Amino acid sequence: MDTIVSGHAAALWAGLNLFLLLILSLLVVRLRQKHKVALGDEGIPELARAIRAFGNASEYIPSGIAALAVLAVAGAAPLAIHVVGFILFAGRVVHAIGLSNSGGASIPRAVGMVATWLAYIFAGVALLLSAIG
Repeated sequence: MDTIVSGHAAALWAGLNLFLLLILSLLVVRLRQKHKVALGDEGIPELARAIRAFGNASEYIPSGIAALAVLAVAGAAPLAIHVVGFILFAGRVVHAIGLSNSGGASIPRAVGMVATWLAYIFAGVALLLSAIG
């Protein structure tokens, strides 16, 4: 496979996920300024949800970006990288929206997590196949 094209595919999804992290971070900062909170959430549910949405994304996105990068270096097909990247990004967006709107269980949160796990599974299988194939 053409590692340059694979690299471009990985760069697309890594870039989009980085901008998602930036947006979620800016939402936390905006709410901190609005509520004049420097540390923690001071019991403000809206701020607590924004902090968790950013925190959850920052827990899952770096591993996904790493998987995309290794897939590209290993010469995975650009389509495989696009599938992993799209599922990861869409899952993280849907999860962040669900968590930002409700602190409790919600369909968007569940769909977002399942999508993230599917992206991890697909990437893991593709990496293992690349390693042994």
